[in-house]
Amino acid sequence: MSGQNPTASKNTWNNRWTFILAAAGSAIGLGNIWKFPYIAGQYGGGAFVLMYILFIVMIGVPLLMAEAAIGRSARLSPLNAMRKLTSELGITRAWNGIAWMGMLTGFVILTFYSVIAGWSLSYAFELLSGHFSGMSPADVVNEFDGLVMSASRQTFWHTIFMGLTIFVTAGGIHKGLEKGLQVMMPTLFLLLIIMLGYSMFATGEFMRGFHFMFDFNFSNLTGAAVVAAMGQAFFTLSLGMCTLMAYGAYMPANNSIPRTALNVAFLDTLMAIISGLIVFPIVYAHGMEPSAGPGLLFISLTSAFASMSGGSLVGFIFFALVGIAALSSAISLIEPSLAWVTERFSMSRATATILIGGLVWFVGLANVLSFNHWSEVKILGRGFFDLFADATDLILLPLGGALTAIFAGWVMKRSVLSNELSLDTGMFNIWLALIRIVVPASVLLVLISALT
Repeated sequence: MSGQNPTASKNTWNNRWTFILAAAGSAIGLGNIWKFPYIAGQYGGGAFVLMYILFIVMIGVPLLMAEAAIGRSARLSPLNAMRKLTSELGITRAWNGIAWMGMLTGFVILTFYSVIAGWSLSYAFELLSGHFSGMSPADVVNEFDGLVMSASRQTFWHTIFMGLTIFVTAGGIHKGLEKGLQVMMPTLFLLLIIMLGYSMFATGEFMRGFHFMFDFNFSNLTGAAVVAAMGQAFFTLSLGMCTLMAYGAYMPANNSIPRTALNVAFLDTLMAIISGLIVFPIVYAHGMEPSAGPGLLFISLTSAFASMSGGSLVGFIFFALVGIAALSSAISLIEPSLAWVTERFSMSRATATILIGGLVWFVGLANVLSFNHWSEVKILGRGFFDLFADATDLILLPLGGALTAIFAGWVMKRSVLSNELSLDTGMFNIWLALIRIVVPASVLLVLISALT
């Protein structure tokens, strides 16, 4: 690898930018390209976007710093890191539940994340082949319904995506994650620029999309919009699932955690905003509404691609972008569990990846079947897909984030945190106030909203 740091151990990233790429790859995914545009569309654009950015700064950055500091201070997998810290502090092992919850959350998310990512791979292939060219909006709806109603088609693409995830992850820190990210992330940004250029110069509706994204309408600032913005901040930054704790364990000691956290949050937010600036002008240019919900990409946007000149190529580039973003996040979702299994059972990384990835694939079949053969199976009034998505988005992610914040802010030694974060006294106290009070209080709001 060019530019490799000869002093880096096999268990640390080779340089700061590799860690930033890894953390950004974890954050940048379906939450930015699929979820952010449709939620922003549902909640009126500007008001939601403003609250989302506020929560990224007030909650996201402090929590990113806390997770990375915990991981780097212990240099172990999230579970063993928590065990080490609780043992050193002489406190109850119940705090280890943070890591167990994080691993469970990442695992569950990946089981349905892989299914959605499989849809994007299917659409990229279909668009490249010209299958959607000239298709009416009604036919596009039927195509999407046909995909989700077909257990075999979904299983095929779910398998392809998990296979790619296992392949990249099994290679290890340097040969797998670093090399994969060094290819994926530049490709991701290149495709993003291409699509933004198309949206700016070819749709004729770029400014309309821009105003939808950034014009603040106070009437749209509802309680539901605030809670949705907060939940989106957790989901998109991969907070509350110990991902950054796992990646932080590989972070060189001379890297600045605060600077890295700001870079990651900036790249993630920029990606979400640019995704909106890509999606909304295309939607407006074809007489559609931005409030189409989860089907915004797979139905509304695909209908636009089907009717535009050169839409097959543009659509392929867009869904390839979605697929690459999803893959960069998927490898981070599996990492906390993988790190623990390799440490606990002295298992090779390749074997552990196949084992965990295979289990994710198997559980993911329940999400596939929830759209067709098991559509009548309900738990708490929800099918498996909706149950997994709601449980993680509304409960497990914010709860894991809150517990991490409380542990870092109220339980860990200030000397350890101060050493890891290397902030001056004033900035450290601001961070401490955010992590002790603002983050837990905000999460409590999300949980109350989710459970009422």
